[in-house]
Amino acid sequence: MQNGILILDFGSQYNQLIGRRIREMEVYSEIIPFNTPLEEILAKKPAGIILSGGPSSVNSETANLIPKELLESGIPVLGICYGMQLITHLLGGKVSRGTKGEYGKAELEITENCALFEGVSNNSVVWMSHFDEVETVPENFEVNGKSGVIAAISNLEKNLYGIQFHPEVTHTEEGGKMLTNFVFNICKAEKNWFLTNYIEKTIDEIKEKVGDQKVILGLSGGVDSSVAAVLIHRAIGDQLTCIFVDTGLLRKDEDKKVMKNYGDHFNLNIKLIDASERFLTNLKDISDPEQKRKIIGNEFVAVFDEESHKIKGAKFLAQGTIYPDVIESQSVKGPSAVIKSHHNVGGLPEEMGFELVEPLRELFKDEVRKVGEELGIPHHLVYRHPFPGPGLGIRILGAVDEEKVKILQEADDIFIEELYKHDLYEKVSQAFVVLLPVKSVGVMGDERTYEYTAVVRSANTIDFMTATWSRLPYDFLDLISSRIINEVKGINRVAYDISSKPPATIEWE
Repeated sequence: MQNGILILDFGSQYNQLIGRRIREMEVYSEIIPFNTPLEEILAKKPAGIILSGGPSSVNSETANLIPKELLESGIPVLGICYGMQLITHLLGGKVSRGTKGEYGKAELEITENCALFEGVSNNSVVWMSHFDEVETVPENFEVNGKSGVIAAISNLEKNLYGIQFHPEVTHTEEGGKMLTNFVFNICKAEKNWFLTNYIEKTIDEIKEKVGDQKVILGLSGGVDSSVAAVLIHRAIGDQLTCIFVDTGLLRKDEDKKVMKNYGDHFNLNIKLIDASERFLTNLKDISDPEQKRKIIGNEFVAVFDEESHKIKGAKFLAQGTIYPDVIESQSVKGPSAVIKSHHNVGGLPEEMGFELVEPLRELFKDEVRKVGEELGIPHHLVYRHPFPGPGLGIRILGAVDEEKVKILQEADDIFIEELYKHDLYEKVSQAFVVLLPVKSVGVMGDERTYEYTAVVRSANTIDFMTATWSRLPYDFLDLISSRIINEVKGINRVAYDISSKPPATIEWE
């Protein structure tokens, strides 16, 4: 990764955001665990290193530490939050427990300018999230900023910088300028991250790895698997077979849309498996959300395993694994703790005996979308909202059956259709309808009804770690309610979910 920026992960919830900010500057960034051996770090020849924040305290017996030699290697280092405290601790300064902590917005007073603050205005707003604080800086360090506590330090001779706040979040008004100063002015990094080059390089790598062997891929119709499929097909053509499993829990006409968009338009070889009856039979009378998830996941694996072994001579399994999945599977303990021990489509087991092809594993989601557009995938397809693996199975609360699936498909289709019509779809991050196991009395025409309640959910978020409910126009919500109640037999009441994450989650189950 020569001349890129390495980010050492100490458990910060903002790790991925730091990496994305740097890649937006067209500089390669890579996130690795803080305890990666020193020789491996140095072998990567980074232009600079960022020590992320994290939940640990440097004064704890179980503190996450790095070799002091890394700070004496001559490579420019920027410590963020915990990273600044770590630099202080390792080089002889003092970090103490604060009296009240500092969270949220604060004003940064620049007390001594340095290269990191070149062009940054004094008293700009920064975003704090810490309890420990630097009490005494190490020898030969100077204090560059304060916010009531020491907020920025540096040692120009050793090229070491520390800031107590988070420059990567948008709440820090001039954080982008600070990161740009570090990457280009201090690290002298070169612009070396261009997605067109990535496509060409990846196509060559796929050809070399696969040769004349066959590859199978689980196509879901989502952004990641679709972009992976088109990219691999660009490299090896009909050596790729895609398996699309219709679980009976997909959005309305999803099977037809996938076959048209990717089978007809991109000439992908897609094997469509209608397993809807099988899934719905196994879900009969099951109400517990975790049990539903397990049944759907296990059944998907079984169906995919059966169908993949019908493809003679297939040696490789392709997956739409993206960089956040890789980070999650290797992360240190903390807020970004391990979420998946191994990420793959539908949780496919390693004992299936295939070698993996993961062409998107170095990319963040926004980069995957850009690659998709470069490959000619229509804009509306690469900017589709996320759709959960268990599908409508977790958007139908309580037991799932064919009737409820059809009711929800119709209601959901109306909502998504109107979002597109009113140019709102890309202004929200995720939108869908939930069907409640609750019936209420209504009046339609001159008749009394007793039908289901639907909940419309729309959320706005940057990273899906936190989210706010979408402030959709009242007239639009009125239209949605009216259409669903009038056109979908089985629903006579519509509610709008106005809860944010946290404390709620985006999905209901």
